[in-house]
Amino acid sequence: MTASALTQRTGSRRALPTLLLLLTVFGPISMDLYLPALPALTAELDAVTSVAQLTVTACLIGLAAGQLIAGPLSDRVGRRGILLVGIAAYILMSAVCALSPTVELLIAARFVQGLAGGVGIVISQAAGRDVYTGGALIRFYGRLTVVGGLAAIIGPLLGGLLDAVTDWRGLFVFLAAIGAAILVVTLRMFPETLAPEERTAGGFAHTVADFRTLLRDRAFVGAVLNQGFLYAALFAYLAGSTFVLQDVYGLSPLGYALAFGLNSAGFMTLGHLAGRSAERWSIPGTLTAGVLTSGVGAIGLLVAGLTALPLWVVIVSLFLLAGGVAISSPPATTLALADYPRMAGTASSLLGMVRFGFGGIAAPLVGVAGALSILPLGIVTTVSVLLAGASFLILARGRTASAVRSPQVGSAS
Repeated sequence: MTASALTQRTGSRRALPTLLLLLTVFGPISMDLYLPALPALTAELDAVTSVAQLTVTACLIGLAAGQLIAGPLSDRVGRRGILLVGIAAYILMSAVCALSPTVELLIAARFVQGLAGGVGIVISQAAGRDVYTGGALIRFYGRLTVVGGLAAIIGPLLGGLLDAVTDWRGLFVFLAAIGAAILVVTLRMFPETLAPEERTAGGFAHTVADFRTLLRDRAFVGAVLNQGFLYAALFAYLAGSTFVLQDVYGLSPLGYALAFGLNSAGFMTLGHLAGRSAERWSIPGTLTAGVLTSGVGAIGLLVAGLTALPLWVVIVSLFLLAGGVAISSPPATTLALADYPRMAGTASSLLGMVRFGFGGIAAPLVGVAGALSILPLGIVTTVSVLLAGASFLILARGRTASAVRSPQVGSAS
C-alpha cells in the first residue's frame, strides 16, 4: 500500500463517525425543512389542506419503508453500494419535487424521497454496529440521538430562513444540493464496512428467515416495541405541541420556537448523557429511567387536559416527555442490535420501521378533538408510554448477557 493510499484510508476511518451521523439526518430533515412553506405550496398547486399534508405523511411512510428494504439488502450485498443508490435517488427525487406541477406528483415524489432518505438512517445504524462494539457502540448510538435532536432544531429554523429568500420549490432544490454534497463526501470517505465473509447469503427466503429469527427473540421484540411506542409519544408531541402552545396558551411563533428549541436542546443533552450512563452504569437501568421520565411528562400533559394548569407545567411536561425518549434511545438501540452483527441491517430496519410507523399512526390522533384541547395529546402520550414500559418489562428484561450489563469499551478495527 502506498503512503498516499494509507493516508486516504486513515482519513476515511477518522471521518467515518461524522459521516454516519450526517447520514442519519438528511432523511428526517426532509420532513421539517419545507413545513414553513406548506401554505404557499397548497395555494400554488390549488390543493386542499388535507391533501397537501399528505406530502408530509408520504415522506414519513417512505422513511419507514425505505429502512425495511435497505437494511436486509445491505446485509446481503454490503453497505456502500446500497447507500450510494439511496443518496442518488434522494437527489433525483428532490429535483422531481421541485419541478412537480401537481400535488399528486409531489406526494408520489415525496414518498420515494422518503424511501431514499430511510437508506441513510438504516445504513448509519448498521455500519455503526459493523465498526463499533461494547461501550464504543453505546456512545455512538448516543451521538446519533444527539444529532437527531439537532436536526429537530435546525430543520424548522433553516426552513424558515430559506422561506424568506426562496419559494417552496427552492427548498427542494436546496435539499437536492445537500444530497449532492453528501454523495461527494460518501464517495470519498465511506468505505465498505461489512466484509464479504460477514454478509448473509441467499435471496428473499433467507431474508424472511432472518426476520423470523429476530421476531422470535423476546428481548429484540421488547426493545423494538419499546422504541415504537415511545416514538409514537414523541411524534404525537411534535404534531400537537404547536397547537397546545400557540392556540391554547397563546404563545407567539417566536415563543413557540424558543420552547421547541429548549426541548430539542434537552433532547440532545439527555441523549448524550444516556449514552454515557448506559456505558458506565446499566443499559436496562438507563432504559428504565427514560421510560419513567417520559411517563412523568405524559401524565403532566394528561392532567393539563383534565384541568387548567400553568404554561410552565406544560412546557416542563413536554420537556420530560421528549427527554425520556432521548434517554431511552441509546440503550434500546444497543439491546436491539448488539447480538446480531451479521444481521445488523435487518435488525436496524425493523427498529426504524417501527419507530417511524408507530409515530405516523399516533401523530394524527392528537387532533381528534380540535386545536383547542390538550386532552388527546395527554391520552395518546400516556397510553404510548405505558405500552412502552410494558413491552420492556414483559419482553426485554430477560436479557442478561454480559455485553448488556457491563459493556467493554472498544471498537472493531
